[in-house]
Amino acid sequence: MVYVVRSWPRLSQTFVLDENLGMQRLGRCVRIVALDRSDEELVQPELAQLREPVHFLLPEGAGSSVRAHVRIAVRSPRRYARAAWCAVRDRGADRGYHVASSVRCLTLAVRLAQHVRAGGHKRAAHVHAHFAHDPAAVAHLTHLLTGVPWSFTAHARDLFQVPAPILAARVRSARFAVTCSSSGAEHLRALAPDVHDRVQLVHHGVDVDTFRPSPARATSDGVPLIVSVARLVPKKGLDDLLDACRLLVDRGHRFRCVIYGSGPLHDVLSTRAATHGLADVVTLAGERTREQLRQLLAAADVFALTPYVTADGDRDGIPNVIVEAMACGLPVLATSTGGVPELVVDGINGLLVPARDVNAIADGLEQLLVDGTLRARLGAAARRTVVDGFDARSGLVALAAMFPGGRS
Repeated sequence: MVYVVRSWPRLSQTFVLDENLGMQRLGRCVRIVALDRSDEELVQPELAQLREPVHFLLPEGAGSSVRAHVRIAVRSPRRYARAAWCAVRDRGADRGYHVASSVRCLTLAVRLAQHVRAGGHKRAAHVHAHFAHDPAAVAHLTHLLTGVPWSFTAHARDLFQVPAPILAARVRSARFAVTCSSSGAEHLRALAPDVHDRVQLVHHGVDVDTFRPSPARATSDGVPLIVSVARLVPKKGLDDLLDACRLLVDRGHRFRCVIYGSGPLHDVLSTRAATHGLADVVTLAGERTREQLRQLLAAADVFALTPYVTADGDRDGIPNVIVEAMACGLPVLATSTGGVPELVVDGINGLLVPARDVNAIADGLEQLLVDGTLRARLGAAARRTVVDGFDARSGLVALAAMFPGGRS
């Protein structure tokens, strides 16, 4: 079986690595094919556990690409013509969320088709793409070129920024389509109601034995610690979190807020924190591996994430970091965006406030900072929610059952 991803490795997509390692444990032979290499330096140590080498489709030489097109066109002229027509017909996808053009995706699919067909006993029986934009486009075209069945997992931005007709066509072509949130599944089913039963909901979940409550959370200086983990991009709403921190300081609260992650808004957020007079309160601490984050969550008092839907439709599904924090028994403050309300129930296992409402964010954080009993109650309920419904092992078994049986 081949997994197609946009770039590899990505710290923010550790769930893809976990899924592959889980498939290995279930006895599946999984090969990762990435369209390109990521430029990230910090990687998860678990990458070393992958048994199969990762194959990259880019960069490619112009001459080798032309020869690859000619070979597959001569071998399977009808399939090649159908895939080429699909790439031309679907150029409307280039107006939505994408990195490579539809025509470029055809070249990548030609290269992937060679990989899928190679290897004797390792010839792939199924191609699965993570994300509904470029990876799904390449997997779809590879299916047309080879006849090998395919599927894809859609997540968040890709669900709403790939043009609806293109996304619907991909659902109809795929053996199945997976989403990690009920809202995402409902969206896909509405786009392709004639094949609604192909859309499956599988939560990513976490390893509840790895992410578990810490015996004690008392900080050495007695100052409560708010932790947030996010890519530093607009949809994460970190500017709202900083504004809420300013309100909390104005109300006389002592606390620290540490934000872990990297991204294009680092300098903007640093400047905002400085102009708000938060230099001694808020720290942008950069990226961390999962094990490092697990230890940092164990030392926190509150977890906060305040995403929103941007003007271009970018949004979160169910952020894995919230699941991890809840598995650790942390009380969570989150905004009601995307799939978050499927996980966080206000007043039951966390606090849920309207997105972009800085006053409500500050009010919720204030409740958690001053009320230790509330923190303990919400944290315990958060842990139960994850154990009961977001254990990664049950989701993995459900996903594995959708793929062709046995080793591939």
